[in-house]
Amino acid sequence: MEKSCSLLIHFDKGTPALANDIKEALEGNDDVAKVEAMKKAIMLLLNGETLPQLFITIVRYVLPSEDHTVQKLLLLYLEIIDKTDGKGRVLPEMILICQNLRNNLQHPNEYIRGVTLRFLCRLNESEIIEPLIPSVLANLEHRHPYIRRNAILAVMAIYKLPQGEQLLVDAPEMIEKVLSTEQDQSAKRNAFLMLFTCAQDRAINFLLSHVDKVSEWGELLQMVVLELVKKVCRTNKGEKGKYIKIIISLLSVPSAAVVYECAGTLVSLSSAPTAIRAAANTYCQLLLSQSDNNVKLIVLDRLNELKSSHKEIMVDMIMDVLRALSSPNLDIRRKTIDIVLELITPRNINEVVLTLKKEVVKTQSGELEKNAEYRQMLIQAIHSCAVKFPEVASTVVHLLMDFLGDSNVASAMDVVVFVREIIETNPKLRVSIITRLLDTFYQIRAARVCACALWIIGEYCLSLSEVESGIATVKQCLGDLPFYSVSEEGESADSSKKSQVVNSTTVSSKRPAILADGTYATQSAASETAFSPPTVVQGSLSSGNLRSLLLTGDFFLGAVVACTLTKLVLRLEEVQPLQVEVNKASTQALLIMVSMLQLGQSSFLPHPIDNDSYDRISHCIRLLCNTGDEIRKIWLQSCRESFVKMLSDKQLRETEELKAKALVSYAQPDDLIDFYHLKSRRHVSDYLRPILLGMSQLELEDEVQDDLKRATGEFINDGADADKLNRILQLTGFSDPVYAEAYVTVHHYDIVLDVTVINRTKETLQNLCLELATMGDLKLVERPQNYTLAPESSKQIKANIKVSSTETGVIFGNIVYETSNVHERTVVVLNDIHIDIMDYISPAACSDAAFRTMWAEFEWENKVAVNTVIQDEKEFLDHIMKSTNMKCLTASSALEGECGFLAANLYAKSVFGEDALVNLSIEKQTDGKLNGYIRIRSKTQGIALSLGDKITLKQKGGST
Repeated sequence: MEKSCSLLIHFDKGTPALANDIKEALEGNDDVAKVEAMKKAIMLLLNGETLPQLFITIVRYVLPSEDHTVQKLLLLYLEIIDKTDGKGRVLPEMILICQNLRNNLQHPNEYIRGVTLRFLCRLNESEIIEPLIPSVLANLEHRHPYIRRNAILAVMAIYKLPQGEQLLVDAPEMIEKVLSTEQDQSAKRNAFLMLFTCAQDRAINFLLSHVDKVSEWGELLQMVVLELVKKVCRTNKGEKGKYIKIIISLLSVPSAAVVYECAGTLVSLSSAPTAIRAAANTYCQLLLSQSDNNVKLIVLDRLNELKSSHKEIMVDMIMDVLRALSSPNLDIRRKTIDIVLELITPRNINEVVLTLKKEVVKTQSGELEKNAEYRQMLIQAIHSCAVKFPEVASTVVHLLMDFLGDSNVASAMDVVVFVREIIETNPKLRVSIITRLLDTFYQIRAARVCACALWIIGEYCLSLSEVESGIATVKQCLGDLPFYSVSEEGESADSSKKSQVVNSTTVSSKRPAILADGTYATQSAASETAFSPPTVVQGSLSSGNLRSLLLTGDFFLGAVVACTLTKLVLRLEEVQPLQVEVNKASTQALLIMVSMLQLGQSSFLPHPIDNDSYDRISHCIRLLCNTGDEIRKIWLQSCRESFVKMLSDKQLRETEELKAKALVSYAQPDDLIDFYHLKSRRHVSDYLRPILLGMSQLELEDEVQDDLKRATGEFINDGADADKLNRILQLTGFSDPVYAEAYVTVHHYDIVLDVTVINRTKETLQNLCLELATMGDLKLVERPQNYTLAPESSKQIKANIKVSSTETGVIFGNIVYETSNVHERTVVVLNDIHIDIMDYISPAACSDAAFRTMWAEFEWENKVAVNTVIQDEKEFLDHIMKSTNMKCLTASSALEGECGFLAANLYAKSVFGEDALVNLSIEKQTDGKLNGYIRIRSKTQGIALSLGDKITLKQKGGST
């Protein structure tokens, strides 16, 4: 077994010190050499050497030393050497050190006395300690507080020894006297801790007799008081009320640590609204007063927990929580916004949106480097508010539309998606939004944002003036036709070999960029970015944003332009009485489309137009040349109907998720329920009146909240017993001499094995040890001890294992023991314990854009072929979701119908913050079997492989 020590020292095994060299250095008079020699001796002892020959040398030459460092190292040496023989008796030579320890305890130097007292706290041999007790007790009255506080700790350590109560019979009484007279806060804390640990009743009596002064005590003592309160209230719930008053009195102390602990203790002990409100208020004050970002994040976690369990109280604190947005840290801001969005009600929505608007305006200053990312978070938050409460949309939509031309593409995309949703859900805002969009369209710099804005213009320009303005805006942004001339093409060919740096919108392929002289060169980039302001092209006016994007080869945007113009011309036919104007607009639209096709097929660009965009633009040309009523209906009505259906499906999904979260367990029919109003002090029986008159309002509230929890079944954990049985694993066979089974408890970051070992023989098993080893990202925290097991008796052995990542781990080992008859050790091999990855994965949600971004970034992929007896696509999808504990991000409406194909995205998050992405793509064969692949992507290899193994095991649909 490894030895325990209070000190960890780095040891270089490559150059071990020799015992003779150490001995020579210790026998000399040089204190520096003695310090080095003692350090070497301690390191050798810690690494398994015994060095028995050094003990007498140290007694002769080191004990008398007056050097403080030497004395400290001497005590460390004495701590780690073996003080007992094989039978547990103290070695005779240990008597030699008792006199030295006594002298140290009476030494005139306070440091020597203090470190010796601290050393006694780590001694377990009562034979060595017994003769030192009078000296220890004498130090309780020393003038120096450093000695007194260590003397109290020594008394506590001695009293806690197996024979401690015989060695120090009246220790609690002495410490209580010290506590009443002690002035030093640290010594007072140690004295109270001793009473709390060894004589809890005395600690409680002292606390209750000094209730009025608790708020004046030192920070250290107040922390111990809180620990005592928590322990007492859990064991004796009937007296909770008077202790909660002590906690509330401590909420006003200046120490932030005490105040934080008070709030946590209040929440854990009471459900009374007054107590929860006080705790929430305390957390909000800490959030603003503390400058450390880690503290702010921890406090936000506590507020998030309160939000889950006491939402109605947290709603009143929403503006206090929002003040945390003043921190420049993005993680703090993100957590704050997440909490606030779940606390919005019709009463506070206006205040919240006003605050978010002010924050959006602040991001325009450009002082902070992450303003764009913060602005995107704010836009998403305002979007969420406007969807929940449409009446606030009018106050924010015009402000946000100023950011359509934002250089941050993601932020601009969030704005345009928000505008698209609001214009449909708020018909009153349609005219103002369209007018503003047409006025600001030229500022948009990103192709994706342009495409979405063009769709809005095509769908929601309804009146004659709006349609005409829409067509004019598109034409203006496209610039003069044609998009290129023969002379320009020639110049482009001549200059294409020149290497010039250009700032332009690019995607992940080679595309042309506009040079300063109006000619074109190609460049490649990995992602879409915002381009520089339009430059002058030879023979044309200043080019618009659509023109610049088209000249980079973005023909998907060209197809969107064609569709928008087609819709606007079709709408113009309905609202324009003059056929001449309609024909003129139609001709101009056709010319633009033909010019885009001509551009795409020319050698002017490095790559031609793609087939899909070519077909779409051609379809628009044919449609404008020959329009039918049925086609007009599809283009002008069906698109909008599909969008409305998409919004309603999204809202339905969100509503279902809220309903699922709101589900609570219910009580049994015969459970007792108390009613708050029946607890009125005036309308109670004579028997109850004295009891209730002694209860404060807080105690009454607490009782009522407990009753409500009992009534709603919150105290009842259905299925807990069955779940426990499922987690019991048999480790040995029934015919083995030792039977063992383990109950596995999986927490977030550690696993607790509660192993029951039963001796099934008629013999006593000696030195029985449970030896465990792990494979994967698992680590044993400690080695279980040796035990002696009587015949046919049992023993509970606990083992803690730390988990560092989401990966399937294996725990294996054996039980080793000795018997009196057999001198050799007997080994019983245990069954392996497989740690299931599903214990660490929980369903999560993310946006489609975030999913695609992560899918592109994550480098680990595991591809699993579909092999199942299930023949229905949706049934197979449900089976995979249930088996992997993942959530389907694909809308249910997209999975409807019987087409023989199914593609869905699944997402989950581990407790360590790791993301797991799954794409399921399957096809139904002619014989009815399913064929396809399940692709798993993650940032780490472990989760991808473990999830793949789980899917391979479970996908057949059997019971394996």
